[in-house]
This record gives sequence, C-alpha cells and structure tokens, in this order.
Amino acid sequence: MPCTRVELEERERLILAPFAQLSAESRGREYKEDPPEWRTDFQRDRDRVIHSRAFRRLEYKTQVFLNGSGDHLRTRLTHTIEVAGISRNISRALRLNEDLTETIALAHDLGHSPFGHKGEQVLNKLMSKQGGFEHNRQSLRVVELLEQKYPRFPGLNLTWEVREGLSKHGTAPQTKGTGGFKTHSLEAQVANIADEIAYYSHDLDDGLSSGLLTERQLEKDVRIWADAAEEIQRDYGVLPDECRRYFVIRCIIDFQVKDVVETAEKNIAAARVETADDVRKCGKPLVRYSEERKKLNLQLRRYLYQNLYFNPVVHEPNRNAGRLLEEMFGHFLKHREGFGDLARARARKDGWPRVVCDYLAGMTDRYAIQEHQRIFGERSKRPKTARIAI
Repeated sequence: MPCTRVELEERERLILAPFAQLSAESRGREYKEDPPEWRTDFQRDRDRVIHSRAFRRLEYKTQVFLNGSGDHLRTRLTHTIEVAGISRNISRALRLNEDLTETIALAHDLGHSPFGHKGEQVLNKLMSKQGGFEHNRQSLRVVELLEQKYPRFPGLNLTWEVREGLSKHGTAPQTKGTGGFKTHSLEAQVANIADEIAYYSHDLDDGLSSGLLTERQLEKDVRIWADAAEEIQRDYGVLPDECRRYFVIRCIIDFQVKDVVETAEKNIAAARVETADDVRKCGKPLVRYSEERKKLNLQLRRYLYQNLYFNPVVHEPNRNAGRLLEEMFGHFLKHREGFGDLARARARKDGWPRVVCDYLAGMTDRYAIQEHQRIFGERSKRPKTARIAI
C-alpha cells in the first residue's frame, strides 16, 4: 500500500521535536485546496517551487560573477541547491521539519534580480519612491502573484509557513492568531543562516577558482580558513590543489554547521519553548552562531568584500550591467504596448513602475542583455565578462 499523507503526518509527530512546525498544523493556504494524497502540504509546496518558471530562471542569474564568466562558477541556481542541502542537514540534526526548511531554501531567491546584488541595488534605487525593491519581498510577490500556473488562483498558493519563511526582512503574512509573533519558525531561521553559510563558503571557492583569491592570502588574513587548512594538513598531509581547496571549504562548512547546531540547541533549551508558536513569540532568533563564530564570520565577510566583491573583475561587469536595467526601466515606462492584460491589471492596482520592476527582476542575465540590445541596437554594449579559465 502507498504511504499516505496522513501516515507521513503521523511520522512527523513521532520523529520531530515538539517545537518543530508540523505540516498537519499548518495555517493553510490563502485559497482553499483539497490536501494532497501522497505528500504533506510542505512537500507539495516544494514541488510547486521546483516546477515554477522563476526557479528555472535562476540557472542564468548571477551569484557573484556575471553569468558566462566561467562554466564552473556558481549561479543563483547552484547556490540555491547548496542552501537547500545545508538547510536539511541542520534541520535534521535539530529534529525540525526538513521539508519546510528545504522549501523555504529553494524559494528564497525566486525574486532575485539579474546581475546579482548590483541589480538589486539598481532596482531599489529606481523604485525608491514606490516602496523600493528587496529580493526577499520580491520572492513573496513571485509566489503570491506573479507565477501564473493555476486556473483558480494567482501565484503558487503556498502554505502560510513557507511564505512566512520568505518574509525574511519584512512582516510575515498575517492570519488569525499571528499578531503576537516577533520572529519566524525555527525552520525559517535555519534556511536563513544556511544561506549565509553557503554563500560565504562557496564564494571563497569561486574566488580561488577565478584566481582573485589565493590560499596564502587567506591563511594570513582569515582565521576560519587558517584553522580549516591546518586541520586538513594534519589529517591528510600534502594534497593536490583542487582536492585540498575542496576539503578546506568542506571543513569550513562543517565548522559552521556544528557551531549553529550546538548553539541553537543551547538557545532552544534556555528559551524553554514547547511549540512552534512559542518560538515565534521569542524576542530574537534561536538559530544563530556562537559569539566567537560570529566574530570570525565578520572577519571573513570583510575580507570577501575587500578582495572579491569589490574587485574590479567582479564589480565592473556587474556595475555596467546595472546600467542596462536603468535604461530599460525608463524605456518600458514610456513604451507599455508590449505588456499583456495581466500586467495591465496589476498596473491599475500597483502602478506601472512596479509592473516594470517585476518584469526586469524576472529577467535572467542573458535575457536582460538581449532585450537591451533589441531595444537600443547599436548603442547597446554587452557587459564584458572576465572569462575565467578553470
């Protein structure tokens, strides 16, 4: 006999911690639907995210290096998959709901603009008088409104708990009984910190692969790297370059995950939370780094900004790409004939700047470049990418 949703929900009750978010206790969806037969509601949400167009477009959106810089460098999609893997590991260790954490992780960047954080900054500036632009809020807009796959509702109609997890820097969706909440579920907190673990660790990897960072520099200036490199040298001796770098970065991720799990376990015990809603009423997140690890990560963060993110090889192509978004924003505000009925309906409610922003934010790097060339022709120059030989 197949395993039913009811049986899966019962497994959660038996296995998960009392403060985990059970799928059977979800606050539900904005538009009522019959529950799935062979999946929990959070498993259904995960599948909806994976099958969305916004998810597929992440393959051609910049993580750090402009898309097309190198075949082995990370894109927004590979980053997302790595976040999901780390999220599941932490959730499993804390006996939280892995399906919910994974879904939040897979959806967390659905609203990210093309051209990485530079693209986000440009759109935020362009939208400064209309409420700004922030990719977490845009991810919510994608799953609640912009994806059009179902006949009876806009968006993906995800559960309240997934949408809560996407409201990282904003107000969680309100529903009955949520007025006293001060923070998010533990599952959402895990996805948030896993995002940070993934992008710092893997940006190190891409920085080394590109030649913009060196191991000698890192051993001298970044204690996290020096500690991990020392442990790998002690355990394995001399290794080939690629293997050594891989194991050092794996070791860094292990250090981070171990610290988060042990610190969260202590915080949860000290807070004496007994339910998922007890967690939401806490004054601050319980899933966080220890104070020592937090200081080490700040050192790593400063190093990456100084030596990688603001390196001209990375920064200049992304800055030039941001100019494309500015020029197209002005063009589409004046030339609206290409927008369809759904976009026009949204414009009547949200205004044309928001509709144009939605369109630009949904573009991949390469489509944005192609659109700019189509519109501006001879005047359009493709942002130069530093082709990295790896």
